[in-house]
Amino acid sequence: MTQTAGRDPGRDETEEERADRMWGELLQELRIAQTGVQILFGFLLTVVFTPKYGKLPDTDQVIYLTTVVLGACTTGALVGPVSLHRMTAGHRIKPQAVRWASRMTVTGLILLLATMTSSLLLILRVASGDSAIAWLVAPVAGWYLLCWFVLPMWARHRAGR
Repeated sequence: MTQTAGRDPGRDETEEERADRMWGELLQELRIAQTGVQILFGFLLTVVFTPKYGKLPDTDQVIYLTTVVLGACTTGALVGPVSLHRMTAGHRIKPQAVRWASRMTVTGLILLLATMTSSLLLILRVASGDSAIAWLVAPVAGWYLLCWFVLPMWARHRAGR
């Protein structure tokens, strides 16, 4: 089968049909990520109102503030595709909107990695009282990198052969 303009060689669909399919797949992926981020962000927002927050060392308060900002940015990036879709619906630019939404989602995943790592660092520091606990956080961040980016890119590379 030869590839024609706007067609995927593995499927018999137009560019618009492909954009519709990819949009549906992206929405399913976002539902999972958005739920987790919103729960994490909600918990982060409550920390500042606990009595223990005022007793945290300055370093832990900076880590907390950084984590909250990262969580807010993550939420923005992972909710952004919904807004993009709503604001561009009916303007016949779905293929472009899907590309932008996909980029926002990848950005959101990168920010999620930073938010999760920062959250873990803060929790382990407070729970253990050990300011040198980063040795335990680094392998977890590496695990996130492996699962979320390295393995998918490796699979993509292998499929491209």
